[in-house]
Amino acid sequence: MKDAPESKEHSTRLSVLAVAERLFAEIGFEKTTVADLARELRMSPANVYRFFSAKAEINEAVGRRLLRAVEAAGEEIVRRAQSAGEKLRAFLAAVENANDDRFRSSRKLHDLLETAFSQNWPIAHDHVEKLTKLLCEIISQGDREGEFAVGDCELAAILVRSASMRFWHPRLMVECAEDPEPTLDQMVDFCLAALAAPKLDAREGAHPLRPNGTLPLKAPKLCEPE
Repeated sequence: MKDAPESKEHSTRLSVLAVAERLFAEIGFEKTTVADLARELRMSPANVYRFFSAKAEINEAVGRRLLRAVEAAGEEIVRRAQSAGEKLRAFLAAVENANDDRFRSSRKLHDLLETAFSQNWPIAHDHVEKLTKLLCEIISQGDREGEFAVGDCELAAILVRSASMRFWHPRLMVECAEDPEPTLDQMVDFCLAALAAPKLDAREGAHPLRPNGTLPLKAPKLCEPE
């Protein structure tokens, strides 16, 4: 019967996070106190601290829940039976839509993630790593199937992630909200053109970034020792 207490503890933690997310959306994470959470949950503040060591831990846990929803949408796209190009377009669109929906419907929750990224919380780093991993899976598929031609799929994923940052980074989304271009479709077209395998029957018009047929995705040395 050891699982029963653990199950109850897990259930209580989820309840705390659900209430925290609601209050964060209503009044903001900075204004929400542990006392507020305890009052809503009808427990003492000391009892809340049994499940979370500090308010900052609750902030991160709520942020992780929000980011996990974005990652889950990306994972579903990676599993689809589609071409890598179709997946890449759908993936970046899904990530942008999830972030844009949150920004428009719950600005205070978006503020939580904006702070997480600005202050380099661990959840922000983990999220970036997860997005990069999913992009790498898509690009690796395209490389295997001949749709893409890259020398290093992991680096290619980092480059695509960096190029599309304004569409998924919470702070950059706010800063670029009034800039009409580039649109997501324009950025995806650019990334697909950079990743695309050259046509075998068009060597005279070979891609300027890939004169030898593959994208030279190896980080160059900025300086050579004398």
